[in-house]
Amino acid sequence: MNVSVFGCGRWGSFIAWYLNKIGKNVTLWGRPGSLRLKKLAKERKNDWLEIDEKINITDNLKYAAEKSDILLISISAQSLSSFMQNLKSTGINLKNKIFVLCMKGIEESTGRRLSEIVKDCLGNNSNVAVWVGPGHVQDFVSGTPNCMIIDSEKEEIKKMLVEEFSGHLIRFYYGSDLIGSEIGAASKNVMGIAAGILDGLEFESLKGALMSRGTREIARLIKAMGGNELSAYGLSHLGDYQATLFSQHSNNRKFGEMLALGKPFDKLAEGVYTSFAILKLGEKYGTDLPICAAVNKAIKEKTATKKMITDLFLRSIKNEF
Repeated sequence: MNVSVFGCGRWGSFIAWYLNKIGKNVTLWGRPGSLRLKKLAKERKNDWLEIDEKINITDNLKYAAEKSDILLISISAQSLSSFMQNLKSTGINLKNKIFVLCMKGIEESTGRRLSEIVKDCLGNNSNVAVWVGPGHVQDFVSGTPNCMIIDSEKEEIKKMLVEEFSGHLIRFYYGSDLIGSEIGAASKNVMGIAAGILDGLEFESLKGALMSRGTREIARLIKAMGGNELSAYGLSHLGDYQATLFSQHSNNRKFGEMLALGKPFDKLAEGVYTSFAILKLGEKYGTDLPICAAVNKAIKEKTATKKMITDLFLRSIKNEF
């Protein structure tokens, strides 16, 4: 099987590494001029892993897309719309290609889910799937396995991808709610920022409350959007909390911690964009999202205080459910 991976950052390079390990013919694409791509092409390694010589590395977008029927995309969620337009402008036939979105986010300017961006570009009958769930590259490369989800509105595509991509490091489950899988995966990054804020303010004991109330908050939104609220309690959201709310490898958690400590962080976490986008969805679907709103406020004000946290968790008394 020929597969092409678009995006040569931490997760994209891991996907290429993993799919090569399970016997796929892999092409890895990166932007022309990308320093990451140049390093991979020259040294066959980056800060996280080594790339097998069998993996074809290129910056030619048309070549990478033509070479494979399965296109896995791992770029910034906010860049997906422009990427899809660039891909479409190559003039190749994308009708029968299968797009696997291996990132987590919501478009900040529109509130669109990532699968919606692809469909808006290529048509509603496009072959789109998402690959989400817990796991850090550092853990996978060291041999620590995990469970993840592949979801799609097309059952035959979902089943084929799970069968083809399962290996000794990843056990895939079939997703059954594309809305819930995407919203759950994206919003866990916002909860990761909230967890980092708790770490920075030395309120780590509130992470239990954050996990419980955060999951309930996102479950309400998923239900309002037409999805299954139980999806919030699955691998795409609650199941990803350890990797996002506790791990030292989590960029979102680290961003929140640095925000609370008033220290600079050199990488803008994806949860920042999602915190803005998800409030738009909450307003659109009439859903109260107090934790997401608090994170959004902290980002806008570039600070997080203990009063902000106590005001959030010690709000008016009400039923838990």
